[in-house]
Amino acid sequence: MRILHSYLIHVVLAACALTALPAYAAYHITTKIEVGGDGGWDYLEPDSIERRLYVSHENHVVVIDMDTLKVVGDVPDAPGIGGVALAHDLNRGFTANGDEDTISVFELSTLKSLGKWKATGKRPNQIGYEPATKRVFSFNSTGRNITVFDALSGAVLGTIAVDGRTEFYAMDGKGMIYDSLQDKATVIAIDARTMKVVATYPLAPNAQPAGTVMDPITRRIFVACRSKSLLVLDADSGKILATFPIGERNDAAKFDPGLKLAFASNGDGTLAVLHEDSADQFTMVEIVRTEYGARTMAVDSKTHRLFVPSADFAPAAAPTADNPNPRRSMVPGSFRVLVLEP
Repeated sequence: MRILHSYLIHVVLAACALTALPAYAAYHITTKIEVGGDGGWDYLEPDSIERRLYVSHENHVVVIDMDTLKVVGDVPDAPGIGGVALAHDLNRGFTANGDEDTISVFELSTLKSLGKWKATGKRPNQIGYEPATKRVFSFNSTGRNITVFDALSGAVLGTIAVDGRTEFYAMDGKGMIYDSLQDKATVIAIDARTMKVVATYPLAPNAQPAGTVMDPITRRIFVACRSKSLLVLDADSGKILATFPIGERNDAAKFDPGLKLAFASNGDGTLAVLHEDSADQFTMVEIVRTEYGARTMAVDSKTHRLFVPSADFAPAAAPTADNPNPRRSMVPGSFRVLVLEP
């Protein structure tokens, strides 16, 4: 009888585990926010406090209410915008303007411009606000360096040479920054206080890291690579703890701390969902079908919604000797943001 009782307990626990899985694996598109306008897009930045989503779109930022799912504002004059960073304690937002090598500064409460700062490197693409130091870090992709600004005065505090093409970064909120170098297949660890690279983590045989995000509690870094792999790294040693297959043309990785889920969005129209079971155990729970070109994303940690930009694309032109792999062109006016919910 005792053996039977133990067996039944294990059966019940196993059944509970199976029924719990769809809570993580049931992401699907519920809404499409029609934005329109011409031109492409890059990164998104969610504001879980003010309930706004900042979406880069060609030369400006579209501001969406994350609860009503309506466009509520715009931040203009950001030529070649890549990313957006937010500093709530300073009531400031920042954009990386790759076409003119500048950083736009705006007031969060009003979206009004507060001016522009000049980066010390070419093609600012990603940008981040580091709260422990109150510094803004501009990741200059073709400049192969990082400009460090005082977030209040705009003074350049230093330039960090990285000898690689910077991609997206992750922060632990305590003064450490981790950035993927796409052409070097490495992740570098940066001390925000000393403004120095203190460690380099090789990712080979994986290549072209792009999306990067971190769980600061377990100190695990999730790195999505364009070699179609999602890696989990120990932030302190750089050791690769796990590797999972994902789709093609990744450009973003995000993390939902409440659900312990890491996501990798890919331009081939797939989105990988990875569950962090523990600091050393991870499970790929789903590959979600999105839309072609939906390569970047944002997570609302309050509602657990995912926001993924997309558009319609015309068929690719016939290959030529000069262009053997022609890209599909975006249909003007079709830009939208997909909303996925569990």
